[in-house]
Amino acid sequence: MTEALYRIQNFVPIQASELLNKVRDMKSDGQRLGQICCTKVEEGFEILYSFDKDHVLTNLRLTVPEDEAVQSVTGVYWPAFIYENEMQDLFGVKFKNMALNYEGRFFKVSEPTPWNPQK
Repeated sequence: MTEALYRIQNFVPIQASELLNKVRDMKSDGQRLGQICCTKVEEGFEILYSFDKDHVLTNLRLTVPEDEAVQSVTGVYWPAFIYENEMQDLFGVKFKNMALNYEGRFFKVSEPTPWNPQK
């Protein structure tokens, strides 16, 4: 039997005001940004920022209202522009200070924010 690749997975709830500092801390600690994902929840959006170091996953869990803009993390992790543009196009998440903003044209979609259709 193969041993599980990831032995530990932590979920850390954070506030929007803490996001950039927490992400900087992750980078300083040598954490690799694995992914950022979004889902629609009653309160607005839940966004998970997943980091990996030594086969330990740490997920920063951020819940924000739909009308609140989230600080971009592209200044810390440049590749995050892909995730942020994806969430912007598919869900309608608003971001502040994106290093590369496709302004809703990252994906060609038949309707705006298809994964958040009540917008």
